[in-house]
Amino acid sequence: MSSVAVLTQESFNEHRSGLLQEQSGAAGAGPSAGEEEDALPTYKDAFPPLPEKAASPEGTQETANAWTSKIRPLKSSVITQVFHVPLEERKYKDLNQFGEGDQAKVCVDIMHKTGAHLELSLAKDQGLSIMVSGKLDAVMKARKEIVSRLQTQASATVAIPKEHHRFVIGKNGEKLQELELKTATKIQIPRPDDPSNQIKISGTKEGLEKAKHEILLISAEQDKRAVERVNIDKVYHPFITGAYNKLVGEMMQETGARVNVPPPSVNKTEIVITGEKEQVALAVTMIKKIYEDKKKSATTIAVEVKKSQHKYVIGPKGNTLQEILEKTGVSVEIPPSDSSSETVILRGEPDRLGQALTEVYAKANSYTVSSVTAPSWLHRFIIGKKGQNLAKITQQMPKVHIEFTEGEDKITLEGPTKDVQMVQGQIEVIVTDLISRMDYTEISVDPKFHRHLIGKGGVNINRIKELHKVTVRIPPDNEKSNLIRIEGDPQGVQEAKKELLELASRMENERTKDLIIEQRFHRAIIGQKGEKIKEVRDKFPEVIINFPDPAQKSDIVQLRGPRNEVEKCAKFMQKIVAEMVENSFSLSVPIFKQFHRNIIGKGGSNIKKIREETTTRIDLPAENSNSEMIVITGKKANCEVARNRILAIQKELANITEIEVSIPSKLHNSLIGSKGRFVRSIMEECGGVHIHFPTEGSGIDKVTIRGPVEEVEKAKQQLLALAEEKQTKSHTAELRAKPEYHKFLIGKGGGNIRKVRDSTGARIIFPTSDDKDQELITVVGTEEAVRDAQKELEELIKSLDNVVEDTMNVDPKYHRYFVARRGQVLRDLADEYGGVMVSFPRTGTQSDKVTLKGAKECVEAAKKRMLEIVEDLEAQVTIECVITQKFHRSIMGPKGSRIQQITRDHNVQIKFPEREDQQAAPPAEAPIQENGEANGEVKEPVDPNAPKRCDVIVISGRKERCEAAVEALKALVPVTIDVEVPFELHRYIIGQKGSGIRKMMDEFEVNIQVPAPEQQSDKIFITGLANHLDRAKEGLLERVKELQADQEDRALRSFKLTITVDPKYHPKIIGRKGAIITTIRTDHDVNIQFPEKNDENQDQITITGYEHKAIAARDAIQAIVDELEEMISEDITLDSRVHARIIGARGKGIRKIMDEFKVDLRFPQSGASDPNLVTVTGRPELVDEAIDHLLNLEEEYLADVVENEAKMAYMRPPGGSAAAMDEKRGPSKGFVVREAPWTTGNEKAPDMSSSEDFPSFGAPVATKTSPWGPKRF
Repeated sequence: MSSVAVLTQESFNEHRSGLLQEQSGAAGAGPSAGEEEDALPTYKDAFPPLPEKAASPEGTQETANAWTSKIRPLKSSVITQVFHVPLEERKYKDLNQFGEGDQAKVCVDIMHKTGAHLELSLAKDQGLSIMVSGKLDAVMKARKEIVSRLQTQASATVAIPKEHHRFVIGKNGEKLQELELKTATKIQIPRPDDPSNQIKISGTKEGLEKAKHEILLISAEQDKRAVERVNIDKVYHPFITGAYNKLVGEMMQETGARVNVPPPSVNKTEIVITGEKEQVALAVTMIKKIYEDKKKSATTIAVEVKKSQHKYVIGPKGNTLQEILEKTGVSVEIPPSDSSSETVILRGEPDRLGQALTEVYAKANSYTVSSVTAPSWLHRFIIGKKGQNLAKITQQMPKVHIEFTEGEDKITLEGPTKDVQMVQGQIEVIVTDLISRMDYTEISVDPKFHRHLIGKGGVNINRIKELHKVTVRIPPDNEKSNLIRIEGDPQGVQEAKKELLELASRMENERTKDLIIEQRFHRAIIGQKGEKIKEVRDKFPEVIINFPDPAQKSDIVQLRGPRNEVEKCAKFMQKIVAEMVENSFSLSVPIFKQFHRNIIGKGGSNIKKIREETTTRIDLPAENSNSEMIVITGKKANCEVARNRILAIQKELANITEIEVSIPSKLHNSLIGSKGRFVRSIMEECGGVHIHFPTEGSGIDKVTIRGPVEEVEKAKQQLLALAEEKQTKSHTAELRAKPEYHKFLIGKGGGNIRKVRDSTGARIIFPTSDDKDQELITVVGTEEAVRDAQKELEELIKSLDNVVEDTMNVDPKYHRYFVARRGQVLRDLADEYGGVMVSFPRTGTQSDKVTLKGAKECVEAAKKRMLEIVEDLEAQVTIECVITQKFHRSIMGPKGSRIQQITRDHNVQIKFPEREDQQAAPPAEAPIQENGEANGEVKEPVDPNAPKRCDVIVISGRKERCEAAVEALKALVPVTIDVEVPFELHRYIIGQKGSGIRKMMDEFEVNIQVPAPEQQSDKIFITGLANHLDRAKEGLLERVKELQADQEDRALRSFKLTITVDPKYHPKIIGRKGAIITTIRTDHDVNIQFPEKNDENQDQITITGYEHKAIAARDAIQAIVDELEEMISEDITLDSRVHARIIGARGKGIRKIMDEFKVDLRFPQSGASDPNLVTVTGRPELVDEAIDHLLNLEEEYLADVVENEAKMAYMRPPGGSAAAMDEKRGPSKGFVVREAPWTTGNEKAPDMSSSEDFPSFGAPVATKTSPWGPKRF
C-alpha cells in the first residue's frame, strides 16, 4: 500500500509546538532561585586572565590556562629544501650544456607543473644540487618529479604479508600517496586477486631504502595487532551489546579493544574483536562469560502478536525493543517483516519475563488501525487548500496518522484507539457533506488540444474555473491521457463540460501547416526583439506561429489555426521569404587595393551613392587586410549594376582592362595548382593582375583576367601556354634548395630563372612567404622540359653547395661604404647572391684584401657586383641642389618615402642640411675694427647672392645619376595656388577639431591653409605637387557647393512655430519615456521643444523644421490635446490591501488595464491622507468600464486577502504572540556572572547603559572632565 504525505509543514510545526508545550507544562514550575544562581558562570570562566609567568621548582614556565592552550606558534607557509643528485645518478651528464638543453627544459616544466621555484647549481664533484622553494605540498611534488626525471632510477622489492598491504595503501590510497611523496619513489602493490606478496619500489637508492624501511615499519606495527573472531548465537547478541549498545561500549572502554557486533538486520553470528593481543584476549573472555551466563540462566516464552502490531513493539528505529531490554533485561525477538509468522519470542531471566510480556502487550495494543470509505476524487477536498481542513483535525488529535492512498476509495487512520474513533467520526461527517453538494464528470479530449484549452498563461482554463466555480484537472503531457476531470457544483460541472467540449470541437477544425524556411532567414523574419514576427501575428491573430529552437538547426516553421487563416498566413510568409531570397544574392569583385579609397569617395559619398541607387549592401575589406575583394549583396540585377559601376571607377583611375580567355573547365584545377600556387605565381609575375576562374562544377570555360593592358596580355599568354602544356602532356617535378639560394637562382629581375625557362620551356615556381615548406621548388611543363629544367637547376644547386673562398682588392678608403649602416650593403649582397660571406680587414690595418666565401657562382657574381660598386664610388661626384628649406619636409614625404624612392631609382646618396632655427636671436653687433681687422683676423665679405647653407641639398653618385636626381627633387617642390571660398564657409571646411581639412589633405596629398578668422579673407591656399593641385582644387570647390546647398536646406529647416497647450497636458503629449513625442518628431522630421521649468510662458511648445512638416506636427499635437480635453477624471475607493495585486509585478497588471481600457490610473503614494483613493482618467465611457473592472478585481482579490489573513492568524504559535512570551519570561537581566571583582572589592560594576564605558561604533564619546582642564593633543 503506497503512502501519501498529508501533513503540511505548518500543521506539523503546530503539532510539534503543542507537544513541546505539554512537555514544558509537565516539567513543573522550573528550577529554584538557588539552582539558577549556581548555574551562572564565574567571572574567571567567562573572562579568562592573560598568561602570567610564575617561578616553579623545575624552572620558569608559563601557567597553562584558557589563553595559552589555544595559542599555536605560527609557521611560514613557504619552505626551502635542497636535493643532491650524485654524478653517477644524473640522467643528463653533458657538462658543456649546463643551464641549457633538456635538463633546463625539464626544470622549467617542473616549475610550471608544481608551482615550486627551482635553482640548479653544479658541485665540485659534478653532482647536481637543486634548491626547491615553495609551499610544502608543491616542494614534495617537485622533489618527486626531480627524482623521476633528473635522476637515474633503480628498483627493489619488499615482501610483507598480503593482509598488511591494505595498511600500506591506506584509506582511499592516501597512505600510499603520502609514502610516495615522502620518499620520492613509485610504489606498486599487487592487486587483491594477485597471490604475490611482493611490493615493487622504483626510484633513487636513497628513496628505495627509505620506502623499504617505512613499509616494513607498517608491517611490523600490524604484526603486534591481533584479530579474534568469536561465534556467538545471534539471539544472545542483545545481552552482549546491552540496551542502546551501552554494555559493549563499556567493554571497549575497559579493554581498549574494538568489538564489532553485527547489527540485528545482518544474519551473522560472528563477533570480531581487534586491538593489541592482551586487549583482545581480555575482551574475548568477557564476551564468552556473558554468553555462558545467559545460556545457563535465560529461558524463553513465545507469544502471538498480530503482524500489524509488530511495528509498535519494535518502535521507531528499534527504540521500544531497547527500552524493554533496558527496563527488564529481556530480549524481544520479532520475526522478519517478510515472514508471515506472528510469534514473538521473549528471552531472559525467568523472574523478568512476566514484566517484559506486560510491556510487549501494552505497546502492541496502544495503537489501532481503522479506515473510512471516501471516493478518491474527494480526497483533496477533504485535505483542503494547503491541508487546511486536515490541519484542524490533526491539531486536535496530533497522535493520529491519516493516510490517503492514490486511486483507492478509502482513508486509513492509525493511532491511539480513542483518538482514532473521534477522527473517524469527523472525517465521515465531512465525506457525507461533500458527497451531498459535489459532483464530477470526465470528458475525453485529444491530448494535442490540451495546451490550447489551457491557453497562454492558463487564461482559458482559469476563466472557466472562475465562471463556473469548478476545478478542472488536465493531465500533464507525460501521462498521454485524454481524460479531463471536472469537479465542483453539479450545475457548474455540466456548464464547464459543455464549454470545454465546444472549445475542443472548434479546435478539431483547426489546421496545422509546416513551412520549409531556411534557418538562416529565421532571425530576419522574427526581427530584433521579435518586432517583425509581432506584426505578422497581429495581422493573423488566430494563427499560432512556432519557430524551431536554433540549436535544432531545423528549417520547419509550424503554423496552426483556422484553415483559411493558416493558408493566408502561409502565403504571406512565403512572400516575405521570397523577397529575402531575392535580396540575398552575393557576388565578389576584385579591385586593386590602391583604388579602394577612390571607390569609397570623399566622406563615403561614392559608395553611399552606389548603395542607395542600387539598393545593395557593399562590404569592403579592412584597411589592414590583404584582401582585394569587395562583396556586394542584394538582388541579382542590382548586384550586377553595382559591380559594373565599381569596375567603371577603377577603369577611369587606371589603364585597366578585362578580357576573357576560354580554357576547358577540366583543366582549371590543375592550372590553379595546390592552394593556388600556379595561378598565384602568374599573377605575381604579371604585376598583380587578377585572374578569376568560374565556380568548380559550373562547367563554364571562361576565365577572366583583369589589370593593366600590358600585364593582362602577358598573363593571357602564360595562362594559355600553361593550359596547352597541361593538355598535351603535363608533368610536374619537385626539388629542394636552401631558401637563401632562391634569390640567386631567380636572379636580378628574374633574369636567371628566365634563362632556364626560355631554354627548357618549363615553368619554375618558388615558394611564397606564406608556404610552410620554404625549400620546395616546383617545375611544371612537358616531361622533357621538366627533366631539362630539373637537371639545370640541380647543377646550379650543386654548385651552390660547393663552398669556395676567393679574395679581391678594394681600396681601404671604400671599405667604410660597404660596412656602414651596420653592414647594410654586405647584407644586401648576401641576400642577392646565395648567402655569400664577405670579410673586410680590421680598421687600422690598411690592408686592401677582401675575402669572399660561398658557392662558386655566388662568389663570382658577388665579386663582379662589388667591382661595379667600387667603379661607381671612383666615378662618384657631389652636386649641390638649392631648394628653400621650408619645402624640404614636403620633398621627403611621409617617413622619407619620396626621397628613399629617388635614392633607389637613381642609385645616389642624398643628404639634407641641418634645419636653421628661425627663432634664433639676431647676431650681435660687429666689433669695432681697427686698421681693417677684427680680433686680429681678416674676414672676407659675404656674397649676398650666395645660397643659405640650410637650403643646400648634397647629392653624391655618378654624374649623370646625380643630375637626374636633381631634376626629380625639383619636380617634388610644392606649388601654391589660391581658391575663392566665402569666409562664412571656412569653419565648415576645417570641420570639428580640423577633421574635415585633414581628410582633404590626406585624400589629395596636398597642404591646405585657411587664413586666420580676423583676416576675414575669402581665399584658401593649396600647396602641393603640380599634378595634385587640380584634383585638390576641384575637390575643394565641390565641397563648397555641398556646404552652400546645406546652408539653403538649413534655412528651410529653421522655420519655427509655437502652439499654446495647457501645461497639465504636457506629460500626456510626451508619453511614457517620451514615446509619443518621439513618434511625432520622427514621423514629421521636426524638433519639438517644451518650456523649461523657469520659463515665463509655460504653455508654449516650439516646433522647428520644414514649414509644411512643422504645421503637420502642430496638427498632430492639437489632435492629442483635443482628445485630452474630452477626458474626465473620477476618484474611486479601492482597498489599499489589493493595490499591489492590481499593479502587478513591475507594473505589468496596471499597464494591461490602461492599454485595454485606454485610461490612466493614479494610485496614492505612501503616506497619503487617503490610502484607498485611486484616480481614473479617460473618456467618460471608458472610465466607467475601467472602474467596473477595478471594483470586480477588488472584490476578487479581497476574498484572497481575508483568507490569507485568517490563515496567518491560524498559523501563529499557541500561547499568544512573541510579546506575550516575553512577558511570561519577565524582563531580561542581561549577562550575569558570579565572583566578579566589583562584588568582592571596592570596585564599581561597569554601567552597561553608559556610552562612555561601552561606546558604540561611530558614536561620539563625552570626554571626562579633569581638574586640570581639557586634554591638549
